[in-house]
Amino acid sequence: MNSPELALTARLNTSASDARRGVVRLHPEALAALGLREWDGIAVIGARRTAAVVALAPTATPTGTALLDDVTLSNAGLKENARVVLSPVTVYGARSVTVNGSALAAASIPDTTLRQALLGKVLTVGDTVSLLPRDLGPGTSTAGATQSLARTFGVAWTSELLTVTSVDPAGPVSVQPNSAVTWGSGVATPGVGAAPSVETQAAPAPAPAPAPVPLADLVGVGAQAAKLSEWLKLALDEPELLHTLGASPHLGVLITGPAGVGKSTLARAVLAERAVVALDGPGVGALDSATRLQRVSDAVARLTGAVSGEPHERGVLLITDIDALLPAEPEPVSTLILDELRRAVDTPGVAFVATTAHPDSLDDRVRGQDLCDRELTVALPDGRLRRALLELMLRKVPTTDLKLDEIAARAPGFVASDLAALVREAALRAAARASSSGEDPNLLQEDLVGALEVIRPLSRSGTEELAIGSVTLEDVGDMVETKQALTEAVLWPLQHPDSFARLGVDPPRGVLLYGPPGCGKTFVVRALASSGQLSVHAVKGAELMDKWVGASEKAVRELFQRARDSAPSLIFLDEVDALAPRRGQSSDSGVTDRVVASLLTELDGVEPLRDVVVLAATNRPDLIDPALLRPGRIERLVFVPPPDAEARKQILQTAGKSIPLEADVDLDALAEDLDGYSAADCAALLREAALAAMRRSVDAADVTAADVAAARKAVRPSLDPEQVAHLAAYAENR
Repeated sequence: MNSPELALTARLNTSASDARRGVVRLHPEALAALGLREWDGIAVIGARRTAAVVALAPTATPTGTALLDDVTLSNAGLKENARVVLSPVTVYGARSVTVNGSALAAASIPDTTLRQALLGKVLTVGDTVSLLPRDLGPGTSTAGATQSLARTFGVAWTSELLTVTSVDPAGPVSVQPNSAVTWGSGVATPGVGAAPSVETQAAPAPAPAPAPVPLADLVGVGAQAAKLSEWLKLALDEPELLHTLGASPHLGVLITGPAGVGKSTLARAVLAERAVVALDGPGVGALDSATRLQRVSDAVARLTGAVSGEPHERGVLLITDIDALLPAEPEPVSTLILDELRRAVDTPGVAFVATTAHPDSLDDRVRGQDLCDRELTVALPDGRLRRALLELMLRKVPTTDLKLDEIAARAPGFVASDLAALVREAALRAAARASSSGEDPNLLQEDLVGALEVIRPLSRSGTEELAIGSVTLEDVGDMVETKQALTEAVLWPLQHPDSFARLGVDPPRGVLLYGPPGCGKTFVVRALASSGQLSVHAVKGAELMDKWVGASEKAVRELFQRARDSAPSLIFLDEVDALAPRRGQSSDSGVTDRVVASLLTELDGVEPLRDVVVLAATNRPDLIDPALLRPGRIERLVFVPPPDAEARKQILQTAGKSIPLEADVDLDALAEDLDGYSAADCAALLREAALAAMRRSVDAADVTAADVAAARKAVRPSLDPEQVAHLAAYAENR
């Protein structure tokens, strides 16, 4: 089934009726693009991943804006006007939920009132949630809950914030009338599971500069640290040796690597014993031109002795994220800044070190021989290094029975800063548990596993993310050929690389899934991604198309570069027919032809594509350029047919796991009777049946056959027989 994603601008919802209620409001067009209806669950992805319910925004709301209440903004780690990624998410009915709050709230509010206040809200472990009840639609009233809260807790109930410490089943859950909602024995405190307020995020206190990390603690970058130390020693401590050999002691070093991988940490650790003047590239780059030049000139003057009159002995100028100060599209002031930097490195006893995560976005003159004549690259950590980093971060933490190999394997694409965020999130969970139980704090495996569900690696910050849940390939009904093709192309190279090497063959480069809409193409890819052994970069073909010359080709290159940086990884191209149509048949000034050429080059060009697999999905395989489907590129073509009765039964069973169905609901008979229904239609049918039960009674604890019958009238089959026949004929002729 399709699972679209949208990147929108987050704005604070100022409506009093939505305040702190966990509601995301979208323009009707955005809601339709996501394939959602009002009050469905939605994933909210910022610095942290959370979930909420979605509703329609006021008519004057721009299409590209998402209105979030203050609690949801904080749960996602977002500030107002930041970029937020939204996608559909599977939300299960909660069997049990445990929350922490103030001692007064826990002593005053009974569990029944607590459940009424949280009814219909979508919760994730670590989230903050208020007691303000959510509007559950026509025919329902929250007056009972508000009166009970006011009577038992007083006026303070409207400002009370709770912390979600555990949910069952795992993942985003919705509080139902039959959910067990209880208090933990602890008290929520700032920094223990409670998200900060939007006001606190908007005006953070200035943080002191971090202390340099000891060189012995630099995991995986020992060779780079040794090389940088050697260069600095020769250029600053032994310049006469270079002069004797006819070489200049000039030293400019550019350190590159993915964001968060530890470039600045490496530089500061090596430079710990030296005099350093540091500039923050983004901070200085945000100033006006005159102030920008003045800041750089002042830093250079401190090193060259223009201020004190005496040279600064063996000093180093360090500029972090220099691409923000000197971008690829230079401004007039860039030339003057470069002149100041050249003056610094030409001064005896002065070296220049800069870092960047985006070398392609950097002014080419920085990498000239007269400035940065040396370059160091810090690569993304592999599984072994991720485990070593986790061991280092947890060496002073009380732990029990941790399986760090498993955590490292489930964190592809994670850099050092991502792993630090992972440990911090796990610590919040452990602290909340210790606070509620009164036991000594202790970090468990389940805390790290839970943190993996909400921490999003920086390497995936430029692409949309599939809504990954707990469904695995074993849970996918039928689709034997599809699952086998994906297993061979994606999982086997990761699990059995020695077998491919022993047989002297390369693993398949790509797989094309084609079939009618809603038949599970995206669903099976999501199940594959939930294995956790690879990072997933999901884009729609049309999203890479741009009207500006060269922009689309650049987007393709950047997509594949992000995949290489986070390898082992999977690139999922949904609606690939929009990205790679047959060349020579479009009237768009050759844009699609150039995009197809870029895609072919990335798949099978001079630069090898290692540990990256491309999965594409389409409803129109006949429109794709044939060159893309030859061996060595997207070579495996797999037809995903509409589900038959047995497959529909398995789909209904999977979708109904969290729905309390009455004994009179016969899934076998229902599956037989749903001819023409896609996998998405089957899941939508049960969702509509649950809503029908709530319309019947907001306190309903089960879904009956009558509710399913009512849902059948609203959810009709979406498969087009002609399209299905056309795709089946295409599959037979391959």
